[in-house]
Amino acid sequence: MRGWTRGLVPGTRRGQRRLAQGVMLACALALAPATWLHTSTAGSLRTAADVPARDVAVVFGAGLWKGRPTPYLAHRLDTAAELYRTGKVKVVLVTGDNSRADYDEPDAMRAYLVERGVPGTRIVNDHAGFDTWDSCVRAKRIFGVDRAVLVTQGFHVRRAVALCRAAGVESYGVGVAEPHDAVWYYGGVRELAAAGKAAADVVLRPDPVFLGRRETGVTEALASAG
Repeated sequence: MRGWTRGLVPGTRRGQRRLAQGVMLACALALAPATWLHTSTAGSLRTAADVPARDVAVVFGAGLWKGRPTPYLAHRLDTAAELYRTGKVKVVLVTGDNSRADYDEPDAMRAYLVERGVPGTRIVNDHAGFDTWDSCVRAKRIFGVDRAVLVTQGFHVRRAVALCRAAGVESYGVGVAEPHDAVWYYGGVRELAAAGKAAADVVLRPDPVFLGRRETGVTEALASAG
């Protein structure tokens, strides 16, 4: 095509300049949601040792393998159990996918925590935490959580904090450290795309896939904790 070199790059300086500007704009737009996540959550990330005490910890699902938590989910639950043992939290809300009878993340998470010394009376199941936004909205609107410590991996923690804050839950995030293996890199790359959905959720504020009626599990668990 006339005015183009090899059919891909404009043959004139003006065309090349416009192409470069277009590429830069596209890159800026693609990275804008991730930049927003980093700036909006500044100062909200802590370790399990220095996070302020809150009544509730929220642990997000991360998949099951043969009915048991995957290693990444197990590490989240280990951290939540530590927060409970050290008195940082009184109740653990486990939120995950139970969209079919043969796949129940919250019950598997509960069983894992009980094995590690967290009383069943201090664990509350959210069976409709199908994604991070749904989990945050349901924590606020269904379970009445106003403040929480969010437990997840480091590559996900900023998105969790930003979405829960947008849903009305005052949040600190504890990012669980992991080796930089293939799963970790996949999670980091996935977050770039997920940041765009997070921005859309904050703007559009959709209802969760399943909202349902108000549940008293967290209130009752806190009452049993005194």
